[in-house]
Amino acid sequence: MTIRENLEQWEKEYLSPYAVLSMNSKGRLKPEEQCDIRPVFQRDRDRIIHCKAFRRLKDKTQVFLSPEGDHYRTRLTHTLEVSQTARTIAKALKLNEDLVEAIALGHDLGHTPFGHAGERALNRVCPYGFEHSEQSVRTVDRLEKDGAGLNLTYEVRDGILNHQTIGKPHTLEGKVVRLSDKIAYIHHDMDDAVRAGILTELDVPESIRSVIGTTPSERMDSFIHDIVINSMGQNDILQSETVGRAMKEIREFMFANVYTNPVAKSEEGKAEALVETLYGHFVKNLDELPGEYLNLIAEGEPREKVVCDYLGAMTDRYAMAKYEELFIPKSWQLY
Repeated sequence: MTIRENLEQWEKEYLSPYAVLSMNSKGRLKPEEQCDIRPVFQRDRDRIIHCKAFRRLKDKTQVFLSPEGDHYRTRLTHTLEVSQTARTIAKALKLNEDLVEAIALGHDLGHTPFGHAGERALNRVCPYGFEHSEQSVRTVDRLEKDGAGLNLTYEVRDGILNHQTIGKPHTLEGKVVRLSDKIAYIHHDMDDAVRAGILTELDVPESIRSVIGTTPSERMDSFIHDIVINSMGQNDILQSETVGRAMKEIREFMFANVYTNPVAKSEEGKAEALVETLYGHFVKNLDELPGEYLNLIAEGEPREKVVCDYLGAMTDRYAMAKYEELFIPKSWQLY
């Protein structure tokens, strides 16, 4: 028996009857030989960790564009916090941690520079639209490894595609990540907003604080315990009505007071204009795209979608440097 087979047997004996077993995966887009050490979902997790799109997350905006301070979240730290929360819940419920971690680490690989501002800009100008969850799947299927893709399992790809509020994952592990994404951004965006002086903890309505607590750690603890308690032994991932309502209300509070706050979002119009300008330039000048993207066009991919692939993959810093290179006269760059 190989190490992988021993691990698969352990899953079968230990995990919840509602967990997805590695041995029962629906498989990959392209069949390939199994690893003798790692089950399929662990292998997917490793592939995501080592891919270029994952490394680029460190220089992509979460909420605050180019914040002055070392402790504001980036898209990478957000991803790690989603993974940590999801693994905590999965471990408690005896779900497949490898699957949960792979989904969590891959869920935002398709996010644009400048966070949702870049996403809005590309969705507005591209005739095919642009949605970061779909782009995350496209990244692992089509863009990574110079067009070969990562060839991930069905379950990981499903969880990545359906991680947003409107998504409907087909596995409990995917549902855990979907809720953990909300928990993470409520937790850290509130923390960052307090750090930025936009809010204080006492600005959160008492009706919410009385249910889920008054500090980041209390809120995190409330959300996680509530999910674990209500989902134990169930073929679903559930919240109590009270905590579920409080989560909805604090999300609405954050949208009203942080995600549309002029201090946090004052530069987003500029970021959207920058992305739209780059899009217009590269659609008209396809020869300036890197070779890997020209190959996609040669293979029949629409040019507008491939330009979105190129722009969506950029970090904040690279997008600004490319804009400066193309549109700012060199003599002006000294001032």
